[in-house]
Amino acid sequence: MESCRLSATELACRRGDRVLFRGLTLALGGGEACQIAGANGIGKSSLMRLLAGLGEPFAGTIARDGEVGLIDERPALDPHLPLGRALAFWERFDGRAAEAVGRLGLAALAEVPVRFLSTGQKKRAALARLIAQAAPIWLLDEPLNGLDTDAVALVETIVAEHCAAGGLAVVASHQAIALPGAQRIALRDYAA
Repeated sequence: MESCRLSATELACRRGDRVLFRGLTLALGGGEACQIAGANGIGKSSLMRLLAGLGEPFAGTIARDGEVGLIDERPALDPHLPLGRALAFWERFDGRAAEAVGRLGLAALAEVPVRFLSTGQKKRAALARLIAQAAPIWLLDEPLNGLDTDAVALVETIVAEHCAAGGLAVVASHQAIALPGAQRIALRDYAA
């Protein structure tokens, strides 16, 4: 895996006229993980979008070395296509087969249109797509929503394996997630 780094310095985020947080600093290298914790509406998703480069911070700087993969509430899969075809679309860009489909329990769903998948199935499909992307920097926004106990444990294992292979992960979640050795940032500590 290519080397990777992600840092944010004195980051502030504004949504509309409201500053959500300010003064947030983090630095991660390959093999490291961080959980961003906080209540709904505090700015976790906004932070993840900033870290992904999908928006400009109100203040502060962000530096990234390495390709970024993001999972958020939109699984980036065509809802009208069967899951197998929706994932195959991304294979043309990623250049890899989505080998995680079987591991994530999705093989039997290949002919089911994405729009009929449960929330947890869509989350697992998005994770399969992320794994196929082979990005060293993973940004996971509420990755445990809709998952059962076994699927939560599998996601925790997959994130740990990604970090052990030299990748890095930032996980925004109001739910507890086992990320051994991970930094933890409580976003309320930076509330404006």
